[in-house]
Amino acid sequence: MTERNTVLRSLHDVGLAAWFGGSLMGAVGLNGAARSEGDTEQTSRRFESTGWARWTPVNAAAIAGHLVGSVGLLEANAARVAGQRGVGASSLAKTAVTTAALAVTAYSRAQGKKVERLSQAPRQEGTEQLEQDQEEARAARRQLTVLQWAVPALTGGLIVLNALHGEQQRPWQQVLGRLQRALGH
Repeated sequence: MTERNTVLRSLHDVGLAAWFGGSLMGAVGLNGAARSEGDTEQTSRRFESTGWARWTPVNAAAIAGHLVGSVGLLEANAARVAGQRGVGASSLAKTAVTTAALAVTAYSRAQGKKVERLSQAPRQEGTEQLEQDQEEARAARRQLTVLQWAVPALTGGLIVLNALHGEQQRPWQQVLGRLQRALGH
């Protein structure tokens, strides 16, 4: 492989780094700070929701950059994906994990919006409605806590798969992989 793909690699790597780092910082730093500094559960949820809402546009840009870089690199390396043993499988694994990370990120945002909506000033419709809203908010918050840890776990897995791809690009690995493919191993 003699062609350079610096822009695509940068989009791929910087986007993934921001996606991973932002989600990990949010799960550890933002959520932890909101819980320790919020004087009530509702205030803590409101702090968390505000922080995550501010991160959302940056996160969306990071994910878009990562996806553009990923698709571009897949196109640029199509011959290697098809011809080098192991690269197709690791590319498929990266695609599956990326899809899962996207789905979890999207669902996490939907649950975050629900928590945000339910964390607003309580309605005056009556005690039954208020209790129902509070229970719904607690259930969404429990799901959100799991989801917010799943995103850095999945994107961390992508970083590991990216490291594998880097190793597969070493010249000797390319020669060996093509030879194994040609011999049917």
